[in-house]
Amino acid sequence: MIYIGEFLHLTNQEDNDEQNRRHGSFNMIVEADAVDKAVFLFREQLEEYRESKDFFEGACRIYLIQLLEFEEFPKSNPLMFNFTSIAGDPIMPFIGCSLPTEKSDACKIFEWEESGPEVDGDQRKLFLEF
Repeated sequence: MIYIGEFLHLTNQEDNDEQNRRHGSFNMIVEADAVDKAVFLFREQLEEYRESKDFFEGACRIYLIQLLEFEEFPKSNPLMFNFTSIAGDPIMPFIGCSLPTEKSDACKIFEWEESGPEVDGDQRKLFLEF
């Protein structure tokens, strides 16, 4: 089975300066024989990240909030999941890493300028606009 976990994280929670405390979300995917094995593999990988990467610094909490199980990936119709809609204008920049690996864990800074997305200070073209 294929398991996709959605996680929330809180990092650097001991810091007195709110600007240095971080929160966010990420997903992990693994193929495993059973759900218990998938959760074990997620935990093992997160512990390795904790020791070797800067993703989860300081006082940190990680929450598994959703676990999806698939026998196979959709082949003809794409499947949407984890859609969110938040009221108000996006004002705060956030850091994102699309696919961190052992070879690359480069993160980008995502911001909004004049109702348009910027990544590392470069204006982005829209994929779709309705």
